[in-house]
Amino acid sequence: MKAAVVQFPGSNCDRDLAQAFRRAGAEVSIVWHKDAALPSGIDIVGIPGGFSFGDYLRCGAIAARSPISSAIVEHAKKGGYIIGICNGFQILTETGLLPGALMRNAGLKFICKTVGLRVSTAQSAFTAGYAAGRIVRFPVAHHDGNYVADAELVARLDAEDRVAFRYTENPNGSAGDIAGVLSENRRVLGLMPHPERAVDPRTGGDDGGALFAALITTLETA
Repeated sequence: MKAAVVQFPGSNCDRDLAQAFRRAGAEVSIVWHKDAALPSGIDIVGIPGGFSFGDYLRCGAIAARSPISSAIVEHAKKGGYIIGICNGFQILTETGLLPGALMRNAGLKFICKTVGLRVSTAQSAFTAGYAAGRIVRFPVAHHDGNYVADAELVARLDAEDRVAFRYTENPNGSAGDIAGVLSENRRVLGLMPHPERAVDPRTGGDDGGALFAALITTLETA
């Protein structure tokens, strides 16, 4: 199983994400944002957290127009899998691959702590390793993690079972307590918390390990 982790200027979780994929058994390629194409045979693209292009203009907006982002969109159109974490989630909304927007936290402060999340659905390759309703704990580290969606969009995401995770205690004002959402074909996941920072008990917990393990198992058996 082959994964690609994309680096933008300002990415700071790329190595963490690559290591999480490797721990789950994937072969990982690091891809620079100026590359015009993904490596051959890539199954899953990981867009890491950080502050791409210094979060200038709007978080993720410049990265969404980098050469590699066109290849990421094409990968999605072909049915490929993508996970965008934190800044990666922001980039996915800016490319239009996921609905909604990520705006400034309601408290106008950077948040860095471990939070509780409720697994809203087990019906995706990303969440198949959890039982629906399970509480997991992932770290968050963001200033613009407030998921903005109107009532109609939140209702549609719920009706289509596309909310992957919800905060048990909303830290940033996100609509519907939403922490992560799936695309219509359920092959693209964007989430603000960092599962790649929760794959080893020695560094504070391993609840995120099941996400990567289930994803790799699903792709290898597909």
